[in-house]
Amino acid sequence: MEQTVHQNKAALVTGASSGIGKATALRLAQEGIRVAVAARNQKDLEKTAHQITEIGCEALVIPADLTIETQAQQCVEKTVKHFGRLNILVNAAGIIGSGTVETTTLKAWDTMLNINLRSVFHLMKLAVPHLEKTKGTVVNVSSVTGLRAFPGVLAYCVSKAGVDQLTRCAALELADRGIRVNAVNPGVVRTNLHRRGGMDEKAYAAFVEHSKATHPLGRIGEPEEVAELIFFLATEKSGWITGTTISIDGGRAQTCAR
Repeated sequence: MEQTVHQNKAALVTGASSGIGKATALRLAQEGIRVAVAARNQKDLEKTAHQITEIGCEALVIPADLTIETQAQQCVEKTVKHFGRLNILVNAAGIIGSGTVETTTLKAWDTMLNINLRSVFHLMKLAVPHLEKTKGTVVNVSSVTGLRAFPGVLAYCVSKAGVDQLTRCAALELADRGIRVNAVNPGVVRTNLHRRGGMDEKAYAAFVEHSKATHPLGRIGEPEEVAELIFFLATEKSGWITGTTISIDGGRAQTCAR
């Protein structure tokens, strides 16, 4: 029944080769929403697309480095050209890296901000004319680090705080056009984010074990749990919600630093 409601919709999901982005693309497809999946890793994108088609929905693969302006433009253009519309933009692409005020290089700072914040702004800017036509939605994937300060991941924290403020400001600016903008703020989720940020398997296993103590519910999250919240925010189920940054973190944002 839900597929009848959503079957004419089209979404663009970045970071869809793995983790939260992939889980979100699959969740949207389960409801009959056609999905353009974008990321740098084409091989993994193809795997996501294959799973979407197995569900019985249509997928469009768009390999792209979102920090390259022309490639970001192509993501939106190809989505609209292929599906004829854009109803949902999910900005899930992102990276993490360690560094303090003293140890973070300008290059590392720029890389983090370009991927985690600048590309989100750019895609939103490109998508607005198309989302206005469909009274569409934007959901940005932020982090508990956008709401709380954590030492040792300075640029990442700043980038996610920027995503939160971008979400709130854009929501106010676009509300009169019928476009809703929200963000989700996950705690530690079982994805490849930290491994790609430099953790080896031993360090990651220790990090996951430690995270059981730092999250009041006693475990880390799963990508599918975050995807469920993103689906809610991306559809009419949340029709009177805009400008929110919603924690989905097992209670992590409520704790003191430890």
